[in-house]
Amino acid sequence: MNSVRNSGLSGVWTHATDIVVEKGEGIYLYDTEGKRYIDFTSGIGVVNTGHCHPEVVAAIQKQAAALIFGQLNIVTHKPVLQLAEKLNTLTPPELDTFFFSNSGAEAVEAAVKLAKHATGKTNIIVFNGSFHGRTHLTMAMTTSKPIYRKKYQPLVAGIFTSPYPYAYYYGWPEKETLDFAVKELEKVLASQTSPEETAAIIVEPVLGEGGYVVPPNGFLKKIREICDKNGILMIADEIQSGFGRTGRFFAFEHEQIVPDIVTIAKGVASGMPLSGIIYRHALGEKWITGSHGGTYGGNPVACAAAVATLNVLENEQLVHNAEVRGKELLERLQEFKKQYHFIGDVRGRGLMAAVEFSENHAPAPERAKAVIKAAAERKLLLLSCGTYSNIIRWIPPLIVTKEQLAEGLSLFAEALEQTR
Repeated sequence: MNSVRNSGLSGVWTHATDIVVEKGEGIYLYDTEGKRYIDFTSGIGVVNTGHCHPEVVAAIQKQAAALIFGQLNIVTHKPVLQLAEKLNTLTPPELDTFFFSNSGAEAVEAAVKLAKHATGKTNIIVFNGSFHGRTHLTMAMTTSKPIYRKKYQPLVAGIFTSPYPYAYYYGWPEKETLDFAVKELEKVLASQTSPEETAAIIVEPVLGEGGYVVPPNGFLKKIREICDKNGILMIADEIQSGFGRTGRFFAFEHEQIVPDIVTIAKGVASGMPLSGIIYRHALGEKWITGSHGGTYGGNPVACAAAVATLNVLENEQLVHNAEVRGKELLERLQEFKKQYHFIGDVRGRGLMAAVEFSENHAPAPERAKAVIKAAAERKLLLLSCGTYSNIIRWIPPLIVTKEQLAEGLSLFAEALEQTR
């Protein structure tokens, strides 16, 4: 089969391309005709170790031959214990307890349910531009685009929104933007949901679907201070920014703070369905046993893949590689910004970078779309993001080499020139 058209697959999925993939290897995908593509989407930040890393594949094969499924309400299996033990060596000591599920949205649901039990409060604060999932609760928490909640109203109540400090969008210096965002967050607590009602504030340390926005330094510390002052839990949504993506294991580490709960998914298991939350043990003492769970969460094959993924990240120093390659990426993208008037902003941390297209500071989504199409014609896969879809995000696998990154940037340069 060489086309997704008339395949019987649901039309609710969007398709960035019509490519039918046969195999993946490293930073590359190969279609059914043998054509090779540079995949700088990483499956939306999933294959941080690259496609089909040999050590991850071997772990999956070995575990599948031993035990494919062991339901955690009935038995406990070695891979889930090994995963918890391994994560404990990589996370802050305060975050020492783990619950595993399948998708990012499930992880966010778990975090909210834990926060409500732990605090006895009902409300949640999110930030404008956020993406936390597509389930009925997480739709209410997602504010990056209306399509994710279109015609699904009414949604879950008790969700309140505060501005994210997006300096380029506001056209302000970072310090002014930071002060504004903090002031507005405090106003939400004064005017919409009081501290006595607010269980948690959930934040993406780098805004994902909302535009790959790196907040001004100090934003996470301010949230931590506000939470501590008001008896509110801080949830860091690291689903897209975690597992080395920003040049730190978790993006919140850039500000030397520790959240109360962290949501994980995507990069944790190199493509196997696995997600979870990491939290302070004391919170779990108020999480009523049996009040949350799931059939497939913590699947042994997925857990084995996750342990192998973490070993690869550590042994191959991929977090450091993300930091080094990320600096090279941003330097080159900044050069493009000087060359092309329609590039309004370049930003990022590590290998989580963005190019924002604008005309007279107004969003230019058609320009971004044209560049993505021209890049795909050159066998370079990129994705858009942002409320106006005018941002191209760079999410290469963390194994990317200097030479491979340079090749991708060269193809991007050709795409920019073609669409000038």
